[in-house]
Amino acid sequence: MARPTSRRTVLGAAIAAAAGTGALSSSAVPAAAVPAGAAPAAEPAGRVVPASGIDNHFWTSYTDWRSGSAAGTRAVAGSRPGLVIAAPSGRTDYTDPHTGRTTTWEYGTWTSPVHISRVPATEVVASWNASTPAGTWLQVELRGRYSDATSTPWFVMGRWAAGDGDILRTSVDDQSDGRASIWTDTFSIDTASGQEGASGLRLNSYQLRLTLYRTPGTSLTPIVRRLGAMASDVPDRFTVPASTPGLARELPVPRYSQNTHVGQYPEYDDGGEAWCSPTSSQMIIEYWGRRPTAADLAWVNPAFADPQVCHAARFTFDHQYKGCGNWPFNAAYAATYADMNAVVTRLSSLTDLESLIRAGIPAITSQSFLKEELTGAGYGTSGHLMTVIGFTAGGDVIANDPASPSNEAVRRVYKRAEWEKIWLRTKRYNATGKVVSGTGGVCYLYWPARPTAAQRKALAAFGIH
Repeated sequence: MARPTSRRTVLGAAIAAAAGTGALSSSAVPAAAVPAGAAPAAEPAGRVVPASGIDNHFWTSYTDWRSGSAAGTRAVAGSRPGLVIAAPSGRTDYTDPHTGRTTTWEYGTWTSPVHISRVPATEVVASWNASTPAGTWLQVELRGRYSDATSTPWFVMGRWAAGDGDILRTSVDDQSDGRASIWTDTFSIDTASGQEGASGLRLNSYQLRLTLYRTPGTSLTPIVRRLGAMASDVPDRFTVPASTPGLARELPVPRYSQNTHVGQYPEYDDGGEAWCSPTSSQMIIEYWGRRPTAADLAWVNPAFADPQVCHAARFTFDHQYKGCGNWPFNAAYAATYADMNAVVTRLSSLTDLESLIRAGIPAITSQSFLKEELTGAGYGTSGHLMTVIGFTAGGDVIANDPASPSNEAVRRVYKRAEWEKIWLRTKRYNATGKVVSGTGGVCYLYWPARPTAAQRKALAAFGIH
């Protein structure tokens, strides 16, 4: 099952305590060397908020990459447009906090236009899809404007590379402006409505900034093909209304157990017992016909079955969080495979999930529950990822649950109402009776760069293009 202690579990209790810390970890780029870009725009009045409370926005097209503010980067056209380093705008030293090694890098930046969210948000999670050849890496930052017309600083949302030979991919702790904080991969308002001392503060708009790094004097470059975020304001709830079943279909998704890897490579989140997220990611990657090459897997002990699961754990591992459950890092890993797209988002019901399954798109969902809350699971968890692969004729959820004793046991059928509750709620009681947070419908979606018309339409219904 999932790692016993999750930052998702402590989020609700911790954000109030974090207010007022004022700690902000600085970017690897000297402030004076980075163009400030346009200040986030003021919020227009009278905006209609979608009932779902979820806003997805991504920059992916050639026109998108030519917008915003560039310094040392340029857009490239083609079947999959992207952003690359042009003539670098500067050099900087980066000391890797996990190795202590200081290295000099050239860099260029791109700052997005201001995106005015359809949802005044309490949380924002960024996603990116990129290729980072050896000798390159990237950083993603977020800056926003609050509902009281004040602005956040630039927050680091991730320092990422596909490999681990140049830097160790990492989130950045201790980032707060006393009003909002970064919790591993999630921007969160410290005192949103529904919490004691609630301020009602929201994030109305935001920009994202990319910094692309390369070894000085080379022509190397990352290429970023997707950058964006999911902004949301999901109401506090311990339960949700049951949805009406509307689909009977099962997708042929491969089955892998994380528990067959217990004790393997403990340097990555204590080994397989905590590998629910990368195991789920690997199942969906292979559903789409992608997998690591033999050369990719040469480092894995040949005595280990399903070495691709070990590979996924290593290359999703967040060296600050010390776990494989960083949501954007899993999406970024999936997108390293040829012609793959990946995002982190939220859905509002199992009806939403049915629309994706109908189009042939499985989803990886995040949930937490007590043993007695999910019939047939046989365990409780403070945070766990599974893949939803279909629905029975009666509407129950068919899931590939990696917290199973063998690959053969991975396919499970869970009761619809129980599943919907544990996945969509934002509040729950833990085993000691304490109120802790739930994930509120978070999921990862992976799909090919050339989806079918039905798949494109299903994704577009959620603002994902």
